[in-house]
Amino acid sequence: MAEETTPQGAPPAAPPAAPPATPPAVAAAPTPVEAAPPEQKIKVRKPKQRSCDEKDAKGKLCAGHLKRWYDYPKEVEARIGRDAEIYRCEFCKTLYKPDPKQMPHSFTLRY
Repeated sequence: MAEETTPQGAPPAAPPAAPPATPPAVAAAPTPVEAAPPEQKIKVRKPKQRSCDEKDAKGKLCAGHLKRWYDYPKEVEARIGRDAEIYRCEFCKTLYKPDPKQMPHSFTLRY
C-alpha cells in the first residue's frame, strides 16, 4: 500500500482563501419623501390653444388635452399666485397660464 505523503521540502497546504471582502454599502436611493419633485414647466397658452405643444426628448409631440386645474398644491400656488386660472396637460403635466389676449374664463357665466 502506498501512503500519500507530502515531500519534506514542500510547504504545507495553504488554508482555503477567505471570501473577498463585501463591497461597502452603496448609498441607498433617496426615498420618494426625500427626493425633490421635478420642476414643472409653466408656459403661456397660445390663442385658442386646446392641446399641449410640448415635445419630449425624441421630438414627439405630446398633444394632451389642456384641462382647467382648480386645486393645485401650495408649491404651485407660491410660484403662480393665488386663485390663478391654470391649465394642465393631462399627459405630461405641463402647466399653462391663460392667453393674456383672451378674456378669462373665470366667472364668465354669472346669472
